[in-house]
Amino acid sequence: MTSLIIQWIENYFKDTDSIAVIGISGGKDSTIAAALCVKALGAERVIGVLMPQGVQDDIDVSHAVCEHLGIRKIEINIGDTVDSLYSKLRDSGVELNSIATSNTPARVRMTTLYAIAASMNGRVVNTCNASETFVGWGTKYGDMAGDFSPLSNLTVTEVKAVGLELGLPTGFVNKIPIDGLCGKTDEESLGFSYEVLDKYICEGVCEDEQTLQRIKNLHKLSEHKRNPMPAFNK
Repeated sequence: MTSLIIQWIENYFKDTDSIAVIGISGGKDSTIAAALCVKALGAERVIGVLMPQGVQDDIDVSHAVCEHLGIRKIEINIGDTVDSLYSKLRDSGVELNSIATSNTPARVRMTTLYAIAASMNGRVVNTCNASETFVGWGTKYGDMAGDFSPLSNLTVTEVKAVGLELGLPTGFVNKIPIDGLCGKTDEESLGFSYEVLDKYICEGVCEDEQTLQRIKNLHKLSEHKRNPMPAFNK
């Protein structure tokens, strides 16, 4: 599968000298997607963008990923931008809720990636995987945006397998993802493991009825993120 993804990226960039612009969070998805781009395009045509919001405890992992892959890195702290936007919204009488404050940083990051891509003849890499998308674990027009998506049809289990086949350090591949909001891991916030989720996606099997219903509910509630934008047809 890994070689097919690399070939697919090569074909996507076949008639262009564009570069791949990717947000490097330090998590497995962005690391593995970046590694695939390096294999397909060469390190000189991949730029990693680090976008902490204020202090990011594991930012050293993002730096280590870029250094390991040998790619250029750009670090832009979005903390002041997000805070300024929140301040202006509150000054305008908008009462921000948790949905707004959890999704806005992801959209600011994507705006940043597109500004860099527009300035440097780049195309933005989407780093979503099938498991997270199945339960809506992503932000519409935020991390779910991009110009091309090498991992979106792969489950977390498959993404990790690709990372190991690429020869990436196991610490990068198996790094426990944190949601960046409440300090919980993704699996703690979801209420089940990716292993359980992947088994349900691939085999339709989930032994625990309560977990099964939670997965089904999250999938139903997030349909709007996966479906095309509704449009009136005259």
